Amino acid sequence: MTIENRIQKKIQEDKKLLSIYFTAGYPNLNDTVKIIKDLEKSGVDLIEIGLPFSDPLADGPTIQESSTVALNNGMHSELLFEHLKDIRKTVSIPLIIMGYFNPMFQYGVEAFCKKCQEIGIDGLILPDLPLDVYQNEYELVFKKYGLINVFLITPQTSEERILAIDNASDGFIYMVSSASTTGAKKGFGKEQKAYFDRISEMQLKNPQIVGFGISNSQTFDQATEKAKGAIIGSAFIKHLTQKGTEKIAEFVAGIR
Repeated sequence: MTIENRIQKKIQEDKKLLSIYFTAGYPNLNDTVKIIKDLEKSGVDLIEIGLPFSDPLADGPTIQESSTVALNNGMHSELLFEHLKDIRKTVSIPLIIMGYFNPMFQYGVEAFCKKCQEIGIDGLILPDLPLDVYQNEYELVFKKYGLINVFLITPQTSEERILAIDNASDGFIYMVSSASTTGAKKGFGKEQKAYFDRISEMQLKNPQIVGFGISNSQTFDQATEKAKGAIIGSAFIKHLTQKGTEKIAEFVAGIR
């Protein structure tokens, strides 16, 4: 792993990090680059670019719908790489592709990783790629191309598995706030706060960034009380659905 990875540099900054997720090719096929540039200009710290997939098991209705629209628009892996080929001429913050393993496997795992390195992608989030399969079959390929693999934990993840994930990670851990699918919620209850406390007390070597259920400044503040940062997805996609790509700065300003 090169020490130059942008994710590793970003998590060392003395601030709470805001990561935004959106689906590539949504709301319109050619919006992806404009959205990334506008998010960076608006002060976002990391961007997760969703690669749409026809069977997105972990996603709630908002992200599922955006994936369906993006696929119908014609988005796919090769086209995403084509759209992003010059992104590092204008964007410097960490970029992560989030999706499911099937499209990566169909493309060819090494070819996919090589393409990510060429265009300047820093990491991947693949919720359906198990830790042991990654370590046994793909870890060397990811590291060859300087890619950080971000693993997810949930309130149901055992302490033993959390420690194994922490040991296998070299960026941050994606801390899923609840066992449900993605989607904006009104706030965090006692169980979720107890979960945040429990993970904080484990003093893991990798910082945690909380996802699922964050939609406004209140939930962002709650999520980052103990964690390094928070991820907003569904609420941002709803914003794009309602207002298009014109008022991205306004959305980000409302979070912090």
